[in-house]
Amino acid sequence: MIHNILTIFEVFAALGCVSSGSYYLICLWSAAAFMRQQQAGEGVSPIESLPPISILKPLKGVDREMYESFRSHCLQDYAEYEIIFGVSDAADPAVDLVKQLQREFPDRTIRLVVCPEKLGANVKVSNLVQMLAAARYGHLLVNDSDIRVEPDYLRRVMAPLNNERVGMVTSPYRGVAARTLGSRLESLGISTDFIPGVLVARQLEGALHFGLGSTLAFRRADLARVGGFESIVDFLADDYELGRRITDLGLQVRLSKFVVETHLPAYDLHGFLVHQLRWARGVRDARAGGYVGLASTFGLLWGLLAVAVSQAAPWSWAALGITALLRVAVALAVGIRVLQDREVVRNLWLLPLRDLIAVGVWIASFLGHSLTWRGDRFRLKDGRLIRLEH
Repeated sequence: MIHNILTIFEVFAALGCVSSGSYYLICLWSAAAFMRQQQAGEGVSPIESLPPISILKPLKGVDREMYESFRSHCLQDYAEYEIIFGVSDAADPAVDLVKQLQREFPDRTIRLVVCPEKLGANVKVSNLVQMLAAARYGHLLVNDSDIRVEPDYLRRVMAPLNNERVGMVTSPYRGVAARTLGSRLESLGISTDFIPGVLVARQLEGALHFGLGSTLAFRRADLARVGGFESIVDFLADDYELGRRITDLGLQVRLSKFVVETHLPAYDLHGFLVHQLRWARGVRDARAGGYVGLASTFGLLWGLLAVAVSQAAPWSWAALGITALLRVAVALAVGIRVLQDREVVRNLWLLPLRDLIAVGVWIASFLGHSLTWRGDRFRLKDGRLIRLEH
């Protein structure tokens, strides 16, 4: 009886190693295809051919390196654009940084909008609704407060929108970690797990059908056609929802060649786990089928299980070794070649820990529907946030 059970587990572990190895090969194929298209794609468009832009940046609190991220948006080689910051509370500490930015760049159009109304559970999107009224232009760009960019960012991101079949442009990103373990694990996960998954989705589905909060560039008219920001004001994964709805119009979501940078908080281990669980439950609700299928990509888990249940049979060590080699290849190919993430090699020794934690988070994500975001508690139902009373 025990022998039969172990045999079943051996078969499952072997199949898991095969599926994980296959997934890693698809990651490498997807990364190579993205790099080829980067090299063959369009260059930087002439400034005069690009439309004026309203950049919308909702804020809450002060993030690490946030002022330098703000400054990078004021140094753009672009003819006409404005930056609109939004806060829910006029006493928010981010207000002082916006005022400092206005003093440093008096020639830039920089406005601060106080957004007192709470129009839904997602306060960020609620602020965007109120900020939009202050925007002057027909093209919009939304990105997070901690995103830092190079001077040609706007020119590269906006160029694809000259094609009327493109409805949104979004950008891959790399995380710059603080010195804490949690922050380094977060950065490693972005470069070696999340972005590879984005590239795979793009390759297998023929295009992206969602956006990334690092950059969302789109036309104001298309936003109106999907119901405006109001239509997603209760959704956790607002970037995903907006991209999905724009593709439902028959338009493309284009993944930019331009990689942006986000400076991650100094997460302790608990903070990292809370953030990962919130993200995991959001993805579970947004892309349920694909999320369940992640079980087939946990290569390290399946390799270790194969060694354990086969009593260290030679084939199991070979399976573990090949799976681990492919996993490292994905980390280096995407982290270094695609994202130019200089921290990947230094943090590579943490990859087994990060991957095993990911398995635990994946399991935990099915054990409930609650999450914590910016100090508030919510229940997640069909992607929508329901605020819980303290």
